[in-house]
Amino acid sequence: MKIAQLNAVKREKAGKGASRAKRREGFVPAVIYGDKKEPLMIALEEKVVVAEMGKKGLWTRQYDIVVDGTHNHVLCQDIQKHPVSSRPIHVDFLRIAKDEELTLDIPLQFINEATAPGIKLGGLLNIVHRTLEAKCTPENIPEAFIVDLANAELNSSITAFSIEMPKGVKLTATEDFTIATIVSAQMAETAEEKAEDAAAAAAAAAAAEKK
Repeated sequence: MKIAQLNAVKREKAGKGASRAKRREGFVPAVIYGDKKEPLMIALEEKVVVAEMGKKGLWTRQYDIVVDGTHNHVLCQDIQKHPVSSRPIHVDFLRIAKDEELTLDIPLQFINEATAPGIKLGGLLNIVHRTLEAKCTPENIPEAFIVDLANAELNSSITAFSIEMPKGVKLTATEDFTIATIVSAQMAETAEEKAEDAAAAAAAAAAAEKK
């Protein structure tokens, strides 16, 4: 279990004015909440937040945020971005306890796409789900679920239950479902056209209803 340590400063004032002042100083306002404790207002250096955003597994990476010598074991829950510049303007962190069972969206990582038999025959990988909801404790949080396409044939489907779960991790779903398919280029084009037609029909219906 890897835990990244970050240093933060405590924010004494809340509100838009105080937050803007922190941003001008090169910090991103943030809050730590959960575990039946009072929310803790903090600020992190913007360059640190941006660096973490650029790494894989942001939403499953565990952090030890140190504030005035106090350690806070957390997960990143949300990052608000500026609508124009996409710079981080606020971060939410959730406190987690060692033995707490968490429900998380774990990203899917597809491997061996280039060697998949179905793709070699001209098929395309159609990803239906990019994350899967699972339950686990902090010590068992996987960075990603690995989806091996080495044996994926043309016109085949990969389902959630076919993924090997790491120890201590279980899916919340009770019924199996498709997470990806290998389809021919013609089928993919037909599916895209159907989606476009459905969207156009929905837009026309909405416009007619307004009239």
